[in-house]
Amino acid sequence: MLKAVVIILMLAVIVSLFSGLFFLIRDGGKTNRVVNSLTVRVVLSVLLLLVILLSLWQGGLELNPTP
Repeated sequence: MLKAVVIILMLAVIVSLFSGLFFLIRDGGKTNRVVNSLTVRVVLSVLLLLVILLSLWQGGLELNPTP
């Protein structure tokens, strides 16, 4: 379950990054859509980092899982 949340957050960061690129190319940077998209990307990245750090701290994820 936790790994799925991490993967979904990673995909959301990538989608937000490419939407910012799309808005930059389409609007030429004249609207706030690029800034909003990149703001969402930063928030998602911070959330992803917090989820990973909390799950490592609580033992939900392991750095070196044993086979």
